[in-house]
Amino acid sequence: MTKAVMRSNRALNDEDMTLSTRTTPPPTAKPDDEAAAMTTSAIILLFVGLMIAMFMFSLNQTVLATALPTIVGELDGVDQMLWVSTAFMLASTIMMPVYGKVGDLFGRKPLFMFAICCFLAGSVFALVANEMSTLILGRVLQGIGGGGMMILSQSIIASVVPARERGKYMGIMGSAFAVSSVAGPLIGGWLTEGPGWRWAFAINFPLGIIALIAAAIFLKVPKHARGTGPRPKIDVFGMALISIVTSCIVLVSAWGGHDFEWGSWQINGLIITGVLAAAAFVFVELKVSEPVIPMSLFANRDFLLCTIAGLFVGIGMFGVLSYMPTYLQMVHGIDATVAGLMMVPMMGTMLVSSTLVGFIVSRTGRYKKYPLVGILLMAASLVLLSMLKADSSAWETIGCLALLGLGLGLSMQTLVLVVQNAFPVSMVGTATASNNYFRQVGATLGMAFIGSVFTQRLMDNIKAGITEIAKSAPNTPLPKVSSTGLTPEIVAQLPEPLHSLIINSYNDALVPLFLWVAPLAVLGFVFLCFLPNTPLAQTLKGEPAQRESLDVGQAPADAAGAMSSATGAAPSDSLAESPLPEETWNDGTDHTQLTRDRDSRPAH
Repeated sequence: MTKAVMRSNRALNDEDMTLSTRTTPPPTAKPDDEAAAMTTSAIILLFVGLMIAMFMFSLNQTVLATALPTIVGELDGVDQMLWVSTAFMLASTIMMPVYGKVGDLFGRKPLFMFAICCFLAGSVFALVANEMSTLILGRVLQGIGGGGMMILSQSIIASVVPARERGKYMGIMGSAFAVSSVAGPLIGGWLTEGPGWRWAFAINFPLGIIALIAAAIFLKVPKHARGTGPRPKIDVFGMALISIVTSCIVLVSAWGGHDFEWGSWQINGLIITGVLAAAAFVFVELKVSEPVIPMSLFANRDFLLCTIAGLFVGIGMFGVLSYMPTYLQMVHGIDATVAGLMMVPMMGTMLVSSTLVGFIVSRTGRYKKYPLVGILLMAASLVLLSMLKADSSAWETIGCLALLGLGLGLSMQTLVLVVQNAFPVSMVGTATASNNYFRQVGATLGMAFIGSVFTQRLMDNIKAGITEIAKSAPNTPLPKVSSTGLTPEIVAQLPEPLHSLIINSYNDALVPLFLWVAPLAVLGFVFLCFLPNTPLAQTLKGEPAQRESLDVGQAPADAAGAMSSATGAAPSDSLAESPLPEETWNDGTDHTQLTRDRDSRPAH
């Protein structure tokens, strides 16, 4: 009898092992398990590669800020000055949703290395440029690569670190942005006065090589699961349409009232094209199986409110960051290096506040008050900047910039963290990219709008001032001032009253525009007041059920259900269900919609 029972138990154990082998999905089908297996040291090594890429991207957003007056002066293109920055931002903005979606579908590591290589190719064109068109082409290629470097860095860290612990990593990423933003103007100024501005592009190559090596060695991200079903279809039409929409937005902002009159057929044509492309984009995204920006994202309140606020933050931040160093050089009569040093307080307060808030959020799990306070400080700084005069002390400008940096540090990375917390790992790349896309649209609009209006107002002020001087002293010979060749050195050598004319023209053309932008920050505060304080997940979010676990075979699944019934286990205890705790889904997300979206995709 005893031997029979032992044989029966042994048979049952063998059957359990066989059933477990047949029903348990392969490790590649459950990326959460692999991510959870990563040690702290492995995550830190991975983080090194991501930080280098983030540093390269953010450095090249600001490294030309202090060098720009000299560059456009040498290449005789001050009337195209805004495109040096806008081309970079436009290209990176268009590519962000593309990288986010393709990375979610096919894996992020190869895409990340491609983005770095594309960025380096653009640096080659910019390095050898002898005219503005070549320089702008190089900046476009840099933007195409830079968009992937930024989005994939945030997506990769989100795929291996839970939201509760991710706060400190995101805070460090924000501080890295602040450091590179400080280093950018300083490096650009030093290179401009020393070996030349072309070295601002040459320094990308050693950094790029380091980033590639770090990506190849340290980026041990979870392997992307791929089943036996058809490969997912890339949303080519959606990507093309969103490129058209973004380009139309930027061109209308840059050309309206400058190259073409408002109401001209060119501007009206761009507006109509943009509206039609936007409508077509929404229609396509509702129909395709793998939309580049799923419309279901906007049903999530966390995503919607943070995205709107991020767009307003982008307008204010980059509108100031892109043109303030040039303003400092012209108005205060300082060289490029000193202008870069005057930006240090802004980035210093941003570095400290971003890092501290990241660690505080990781410790407490609460975050709502920080972006609210930050966006209010940003609005206050913009109002104060709009009150500057040509004879205002440098300390006044520094104080306003420090206040702006404090507001940005409290808000920027926290908003990204909130968005990532609202979605599972399988969608975190798409959600992060979509949020960053709209923030970059705001940044591009801010640079294009302020740059376009500033350039037009500057030229009008200078022409009006020269006309007045000629009328008041018709017999006084006036030096010829080219509207396309103004540099800080030329302005410093101009005699009075031309010197004062240029300084006052710069001040009166730029600082009033900051007051125009301030109401957007206030509006962003209003939206964030409705942001729910959703608890941060303490484990990585996965799909509620992995499709691959059901593809092994229906018979084993049925057997597993019978075994569960026999042992008294609930159906939710079966191997086909996600092992993640229920609390990780308490995030306000419409998971019914997410499940429908997932089930509508082909298995892969």
